[in-house]
Formats: sequence, C-alpha cells, structure tokens
Amino acid sequence: MKTTYFIITLAAAVAVGGFTITQAQAVERESGRFRRPVLQRIAERLNLTDEQKTQSQAALKAEQDSLRSLFTRLHEARKDLREAIHASNGSEASVRAASAKIAAVEADLAVERLKLHGKIGPILTDEQRAKAAEMEKRVDEFMNGVISRIGERLAN
Repeated sequence: MKTTYFIITLAAAVAVGGFTITQAQAVERESGRFRRPVLQRIAERLNLTDEQKTQSQAALKAEQDSLRSLFTRLHEARKDLREAIHASNGSEASVRAASAKIAAVEADLAVERLKLHGKIGPILTDEQRAKAAEMEKRVDEFMNGVISRIGERLAN
C-alpha cells in the first residue's frame, strides 16, 4: 500500500520536477496523518489483498533508509539552488551547478524507483498493474493541465 502511493507520487513529482513530497513527508513524520488516508484510497482503488499490502510495505521498508537519504539530499540540493538564485553574486554558472546537483539526486531517485518497481510489480496482478498505469496516466494529465494553467496565468 505504501509502496504504491510512493511510486505514483514519485511519478507525479518527477513529471513536474518539483518534489513537494519532501515537505509532505516531513509532515507525515511529525504527525503521521498525511500519508495514511491517501494510501488507503490507492489500496482500495487497486483492490490490494492484505498479503499484497504486507509485501508492498516490506519492499518499501527495505528501501526506507535509502529513500530517506535521497529525499534529504534532494531537499538540500533544492535549498542550495534557491540560495544560488537569490544570491547577490549569483551567476548562470552557480545556478547551473546547483541544478546539476538536483539532477544527480533525481537520477538516483529514478534508480531507486526502478528497484521498487522490480520488487512491487510482481506482487500486483495484471489488472492491478493496468489500474496503476491508468492512475499514473491521470496524474500526468492532471499535472499537464496544471502546467498549462500556470503558463496561461503567467502570460496574462
């Protein structure tokens, strides 16, 4: 259940390049309230069995330390980029260097997603994989709409 949410969320976050999930996970760590309802909805939509939920959670738990480290690195790289952009002596080179650090962390996250996909994919049935793919497609369409609306608002 947690793994399915993680994969869908990461796909959406990578699509827009803005890992707001880092903040959401901080909220979750502090309150424990953020992730559970969403995970429950996804598990219900995919009709996961208790065994599938347990196996998915185990796969995610096995990668927990790596994921935490990657999200921490990503957050720090994004802060560094923001500081480079706002620096009084900022330059194109400093912004590009800070952006390259983000790209490197995102590449590491993509590899981690590949590992998780390899562990979780076999747990799901063909029908569940198709449903998950459809959910990801809807997230992509939603994000495309958001990006389009932002572009339109900026143009006005």
